[in-house]
Amino acid sequence: MFGYEFMRQAFVASTFIAITAGLVGVFVVSRNMSFLSHTLSEIGFAGASFGILVGISPLAGMILFTLISSIAVGSLSSESSRREASISAISSLFIGLGILFLSLSSESSSYATNILFGSIVGISGHEVKQLLILALFVIFIFIIFYKPLSFDSFDHLGAQAAGLKTRFLSIAFLVTLALSVSIGAQIVGSLLVFVLLTLPGATAKYLVHTVPKMIMVSVGLSLAGVWLGLYLAFITNWPVTFFISTFEVIAYFCGLTYKNWKLNH
Repeated sequence: MFGYEFMRQAFVASTFIAITAGLVGVFVVSRNMSFLSHTLSEIGFAGASFGILVGISPLAGMILFTLISSIAVGSLSSESSRREASISAISSLFIGLGILFLSLSSESSSYATNILFGSIVGISGHEVKQLLILALFVIFIFIIFYKPLSFDSFDHLGAQAAGLKTRFLSIAFLVTLALSVSIGAQIVGSLLVFVLLTLPGATAKYLVHTVPKMIMVSVGLSLAGVWLGLYLAFITNWPVTFFISTFEVIAYFCGLTYKNWKLNH
C-alpha cells in the first residue's frame, strides 16, 4: 500500500488533519458549538465552489468563506433564543450559493463530488504542504492559548470573573475552527467534516474527565478513524468517508454505552 505515492501523501495529510480535528473537537464539544461546525462545513462548500468559479483553489475559497462567516455566525451565540433559526437560515443560503457557483463554473460535476465527499487519495504534494502549514498553525495557536482557552471553554463564568479576555478567546477559537473545517474537508468533504470535529471529542468526554486526557483520546480516535478508513478504502475501493464516519459513530455509541454502564454500577 505504501508503495504508492498517493497513499503515502494521503496518510501524511490525513494524520495532520486528524490531529487538528481531534484537538479542536474537544473544545467544539465543550463550547457547545457542534451545530456551528456543521454550519461552517456547509459554508465551506459554498467557499470551495466560489474558488472554482473565480479560478482560485477550492481550499483558498473555503478558508475565505469560513473565516469571515465563523466570526459573523459565532456572534449569534449571545442571542440563544434566535441562534438556531438564524444559523439554519444561513446554512440554507450558503448551500444554495454553493450550488449556484458550481452551476456557473465550467468544471465537471466531479468537482462537486470532491468538495462534498473529499478526495484524499487524489491529493497532490503541493496540497499536502498547504494542509501541513495550516494544521501546524492551528496547533501552534492552541499551544499558545491552551490554558486560558481551556478555562473559558469549561468554565466560562469563572473565566469572566477571573478577568480573562473571553471575547478575544472566542474569536481566536472561531478562527481555528474555520481553518479546521477547511483542513478536515479535504479528507471527508464539506458534507461530513463535522463528524471529525464533533464525534471524537464527544466520545472522549464520555471516557475521561480531564482536558489533557480528553485531547489525547479525541486525537487517538481521529487518527484511528482516518488510518483505518484509508486502509479499508484501499483494499475495498469503497469511499474513505464511509469508513471514517462509520468508525467514529461506532466509537461514539461505545463511549455512550460505557458512560451509562458506569452510572449504573
